[in-house]
Amino acid sequence: MNNSATVLDNGVTKEDGRYALPSTINIDLPKDYRPSSDEEYMNPRQLAYFRNKLREWRDQLVEESRQTMENLRDEVRDVGDEAERATRETENSLELRTRDRYRKLISKIDKALRRIEEGRYGYCEETDEEIGVERLEARPIATLSLDAQERREHLQKQMGD
Repeated sequence: MNNSATVLDNGVTKEDGRYALPSTINIDLPKDYRPSSDEEYMNPRQLAYFRNKLREWRDQLVEESRQTMENLRDEVRDVGDEAERATRETENSLELRTRDRYRKLISKIDKALRRIEEGRYGYCEETDEEIGVERLEARPIATLSLDAQERREHLQKQMGD
């Protein structure tokens, strides 16, 4: 493998047959654009599509986290009776668990965005094979092909038994 990167006209780089999309490069996509298996896998348009999808998802999670924190901050702490206080603490605990889940998701989204910039997005971390447009459409933060994911889950199940 030669490790020479080619910079294309639009600023996108191509190395070893894979495109990398720097965060500074914007690609205008038609409103109805959806990645298709008919086009070159993880071409700049597909990368831009998934980058947009990931960024929107991230923004949504950040906003929901911000609202959660505001709700917890604004809440009146000295509630009347014990039952009401217990209910409120349970709700707060749920809110904080949700926020923690969002934080972990945001971290995975950030990693996916970095993979787009580095030309590694859409390829399995274990086997280096294509993850597939359909799988990424359903789970844009996927890092494993379906086969590799199933192998990992099977191993985890064996270890847990």
